Amino acid sequence: MAQVLEFKLPDLGEGLTEAEIVRWLVQVGDVVAIDQPVVEVETAKAMVEVPCPYGGVVTARFGEEGTELPVGAPLLTVAVGAAPSDGPQDGPADRSGAAPARGAAEGSGNVLVGYGTGEPPARRRRVRPTAPLAPAGAPAGPAPAAAVPTRADGARDALGTEGPRATAHRNGTGTGTFRGDGPVPVISPLVRRLARENGLDLRELTGSGPDGLILRADVEEALRAAAPQDDRTRQPALAHAPAQAPGSVSSAPAGGIRIPLKGVRGAVADKLSRSRREIPEATCWVDADATELMRARAAMNAAGGPKISLLALLARICTAALARFPELNSSVDTEAREVVQFDHVHLGFAAQTDRGLVVPVVRDAHARDAEALTAEFARLTEAGRAGTLTPADLTGGTFTLNNYGVFGVDGSTPIINHPEAAMLGVGRIVPKPWVHEGELAVRQVVQLSLTFDHRVCDGGTAGGFLRYVADCVERPAVLLRTL
Repeated sequence: MAQVLEFKLPDLGEGLTEAEIVRWLVQVGDVVAIDQPVVEVETAKAMVEVPCPYGGVVTARFGEEGTELPVGAPLLTVAVGAAPSDGPQDGPADRSGAAPARGAAEGSGNVLVGYGTGEPPARRRRVRPTAPLAPAGAPAGPAPAAAVPTRADGARDALGTEGPRATAHRNGTGTGTFRGDGPVPVISPLVRRLARENGLDLRELTGSGPDGLILRADVEEALRAAAPQDDRTRQPALAHAPAQAPGSVSSAPAGGIRIPLKGVRGAVADKLSRSRREIPEATCWVDADATELMRARAAMNAAGGPKISLLALLARICTAALARFPELNSSVDTEAREVVQFDHVHLGFAAQTDRGLVVPVVRDAHARDAEALTAEFARLTEAGRAGTLTPADLTGGTFTLNNYGVFGVDGSTPIINHPEAAMLGVGRIVPKPWVHEGELAVRQVVQLSLTFDHRVCDGGTAGGFLRYVADCVERPAVLLRTL
């Protein structure tokens, strides 16, 4: 008898709480192997292929493409140890209908592609189940194909919570509960966020929706009950208010186009807003003559070998400057009221892609030369354009380099990439009149700007860092002292 196992959306790391289904890679009836990618999802960080830790026959999928699911919501169910009812056999490895190399109930526990066994996935086969696939001893239920939840039949709402039909399909009964070890059933991430921002524990609420589903009205009623009496008299009837973030007032004219702040755009909005709320930032800037730096790069590339990018040279200058001024390679621990200085430089760099602004991170940039930095910048930039950056590629930075000169602008006051403490901005390099060796000449001039967290250092440190960067740009030989 087959054992039906449920695979839930795993925790993809770095505090991500939901993901949007972009593309299903398997259909109901497909045979999947352990660690085989089954769905492509988009988080606020990146596009990720999610591998399934079970091998067997897919009996149900939860969520249509475009649906946003919270972490812990069911993705699909797999009948482990079930033989397919028909269809050609691909070979001895497929006779069990499950993954060939390991036991039927074995799972890798993978959460991201690239971790785990690394075995090649088995060839997928479509089977047409003719009998229910349920746990041993469970009453017979509908055929798996008929149990695919849709928005119309109420088995699953648009945000991944299960209805009675989906619950019955999983446990083989007509009753079920959302509680247990799974996530609290909430109708939407907005409701979950509303509770989180107000310090409300959803597990203490009893939902008024189907099967105990917690609705927005339930959260608002709990907040009203917890508010002081004088506050309640001033609060409007929230249950009849439009579904929008608490405290927000719509100022858009009637008929305007509304674009949801979600995915990368939403993550950028949240991070920049938090940065401006929490970090007392200041900015200083200086113009520098980059003529000698451009000549040095041309000489490097003329000598043969891989081409060296300008961004790589600027990154090398940054890491040398951070070695002299480590206060700027740090983060503020507000809970402990401490400044944490890092002994490594994980260098982020801003990159514009079709999905929006992303900041890939070059790990241990301080230990890489210009050639290695060039190669890593190229790899991460290409991955960003292809939408294949992983959450690990986009997190953990300690300092950010922002080359906004590629947009044809001279200067900017960049917002710090929270929780870092500083960001160096680089404008376009253009010919300008400049006094060089006592005479007016046309030189290649660039504006450099440093935005820094005033909690980690004062203006003297920030000015010293920026002046050292400018000196290296104007006289690249200064870098020889740190090589």
